[in-house]
Amino acid sequence: MLGDPLHFEAIMTEYKSDLLRLLSERGHIHQLTDAQGLDALANREIVVGYNGYDATAPSLHVGNLASVMLLRRLQQAGHKPIALMGGGTTKIGDPSGKDTSRQMLTEELIASNIAGIRKVFERLLTFDDSASGAVMVNNDDWLSKLGYIEMLRTVGPHFTVNRMLTFDSVKLRLDREQPLTFLEFNYMILQAYDFRELALRHGCRLQFGGSDQWGNIVNGIELTRRMNGIELFGATTPLLTTADGAKMGKSVNGAVWLNEEMLPNYDFWQFWRNTDDRDVGRFLRIFTDVPLDEITRLEALEGSEINAAKEVLANEVTALIRGPEAAEAAKATAQATFAGGGLGQDLPTHEVAEGTIGVIDALLALGFAASRGEAKRLIAGGGARLDGEPLRDEAAVITVAQERRLSSGKKKHGILKPA
Repeated sequence: MLGDPLHFEAIMTEYKSDLLRLLSERGHIHQLTDAQGLDALANREIVVGYNGYDATAPSLHVGNLASVMLLRRLQQAGHKPIALMGGGTTKIGDPSGKDTSRQMLTEELIASNIAGIRKVFERLLTFDDSASGAVMVNNDDWLSKLGYIEMLRTVGPHFTVNRMLTFDSVKLRLDREQPLTFLEFNYMILQAYDFRELALRHGCRLQFGGSDQWGNIVNGIELTRRMNGIELFGATTPLLTTADGAKMGKSVNGAVWLNEEMLPNYDFWQFWRNTDDRDVGRFLRIFTDVPLDEITRLEALEGSEINAAKEVLANEVTALIRGPEAAEAAKATAQATFAGGGLGQDLPTHEVAEGTIGVIDALLALGFAASRGEAKRLIAGGGARLDGEPLRDEAAVITVAQERRLSSGKKKHGILKPA
């Protein structure tokens, strides 16, 4: 039976391998199942490591980016990353951090989502036939072929319900008296099986994940050791929150998507430009390839000078995820909008077909409010501005005979233009 989680080791002060040194210096390590063993392995051979992503949307979001950067660091250190797409597990649903059951998706939609997610990996990883070339794998290739009785007989004996009930993902739902389906209850078993399958098929020895995945990673390590006698390793990255305690990756209007079709380049750039002063150095280490000595210089800037470091962060992350041209265009838009008082060409835009539009409808169309009530509160609080002038009347109608700039607060701007 799978027992208690492996005791994780404190981070060593000195590592011998380039891999763990790089991960440690960049602030990626939270827990390691066997720091000394993994360090020795990475120092003597190429390590194959993976992280898994369920295809619940056509794009990953900023909250996923720290784990994707782990795969990038793995390859930068000369090792081989596997991006595991959860074509099979997406059909089940990970209960971790969820209060309700996940919506069931069709196989066609899951395949479409995987195609969208791949775009980010193609920018951050090198896919080729070299020893360290990245590969993308879909767990539906083996999970969909598993027979139910076979699964129960071969894997079931290694899990106890007693142990499974102690997992935070399960306890949270039960404590809140939220339904947890038998379907979702099986998720942790399938994730453990994934690690074993990747070890057998691809020689994978390392699984990455967020700190909330620790128990699932340990399950995979123990299951593979018991069934096949293979030694595996796990590493988690810290749960990222901003300096004010907010969960990383969320904006006022929802998730900060990595794909351009889900979020305009300017909005993506501006998200990073608005980083809290206290987070700049940490985010530069985790989300960019800026040299560490330069990061030390940038994070030491004070007062208004820290804005230069925030621009570096915004430019570097946007260039990595969206491409250098997108970063340059977003920066130019910001300069035109804030410094010159003009209309940057990369701002979110809404075409007005009838020549006029209500201010509430305009705020909704540009994504500055998620509901009419939220738009009314923005107007009442003086946060809505048209061409720099406050809009106080929620019933106001905007005439759009030429391009107009609509703003939400001091940092969010959009363009209304005639159709």
